[in-house]
Amino acid sequence: MRYQGGVNAGHTVVVKDQTFKLHLIPSGILYPETECVIGNGTVIDPKELIGELDTLEKLGISTANLFISDSAHVTMPYHRLIDQASEERRGNQKIGTTRRGIGPTYADKSERTGIRMVDLIEADTLRERLEWTIQYKNVVLENLYGLAPLDPIAVVEEYMAYADRLRPHVVDSSLQINQAVRQRKNILFEGAQGTLLDLDHGTYPFVTSSNPVAGGACIGSGVGPTMIDRVIGVAKAYTTRVGEGPFPTELIGGMGDALCDRGAEFGTTTGRRRRCGWFDAVIGRYAVRINGIDCLAITKLDVLDELDEIKVCVSYTIDGETHSEFPSSARRFARCEPVYKTLPGWKQSTADCRTLEDLPKQALDYLKFLAELMEVPIAIVSLGASRDQTIIVEDPIHGPKRALLYENGVTPQVA
Repeated sequence: MRYQGGVNAGHTVVVKDQTFKLHLIPSGILYPETECVIGNGTVIDPKELIGELDTLEKLGISTANLFISDSAHVTMPYHRLIDQASEERRGNQKIGTTRRGIGPTYADKSERTGIRMVDLIEADTLRERLEWTIQYKNVVLENLYGLAPLDPIAVVEEYMAYADRLRPHVVDSSLQINQAVRQRKNILFEGAQGTLLDLDHGTYPFVTSSNPVAGGACIGSGVGPTMIDRVIGVAKAYTTRVGEGPFPTELIGGMGDALCDRGAEFGTTTGRRRRCGWFDAVIGRYAVRINGIDCLAITKLDVLDELDEIKVCVSYTIDGETHSEFPSSARRFARCEPVYKTLPGWKQSTADCRTLEDLPKQALDYLKFLAELMEVPIAIVSLGASRDQTIIVEDPIHGPKRALLYENGVTPQVA
């Protein structure tokens, strides 16, 4: 179940010799027997979703098991126009949005003027809701942004065509997911962005407009918190960010460009180069706390293979004072200077490693150091884009079998 975000995010998934770029559809769609649900906490651009469905089907991937929450909100043409125009108006204060209408869609949801999927698939309701809404939005488009007004008849006709295509997929997803819980099925909740882009807990205002943190899974899918068994955090072996906002460990030029190129760090949705920097354990600890993370999956360790030495940010200094916790103030965060611990690199390929014992000692020491700093076991280590380039340290679903990289607060030996 995908529980938040919209087409402003994406996942690139490599299966054998095929690469899939997914935006709204959960990555589980690549497993034919798996039911995939787009939850009520998402915002859906019907045109983009239909394009994604068509692409998958052309590649031989069935979308029969895709279900869409009838309570999910719909991104309309005026949302995209307002997003693009408002970002332009911000000038130096721009947030770095994808300009796909995500923020304005969530804003209408909070303002209680939004269009939901259940409205989209009911023609009379859609006409009635859009008649007033487009009149109101046209006032904004014309008078605030100097844009041409939208034709309400044309918008209704366009979106009624989308509704015909999507109607068979629309369900009461909260009911469906709770039935799956009672049937003791395995359920994986998939977020779309990282902790520091969370609307409440991120680097506000340089955030997204939803809650990608683990707690958002309950609200965005319609299940109670007692049904969540385990929280798996996913972190790269270094830090990346797309868009604007403070980034204490960012590497400008040389090393940053090298990490970007080796890690293929380009946004799935926008194609923008991601900003890259050293691993930041301060925000790592913060993410563990905010999400209640039980274990970690560390990805792209192989990107660091060629480095002589690797730095890890262990704390910040702000105006000469040391701080070990993430600051809420964006201004203070922008003044943070990283305090680094330097570890030796391993200078050899890890791409073919399949067990912890296969890893170079320095690579294993690096992972142990990250686990120590964040006080949480590492359950999965990824060493490339292919599915088989993965080390399973412990069962990430059913709990530790062997927490070799961190156990009971015992500090591992680090070179």
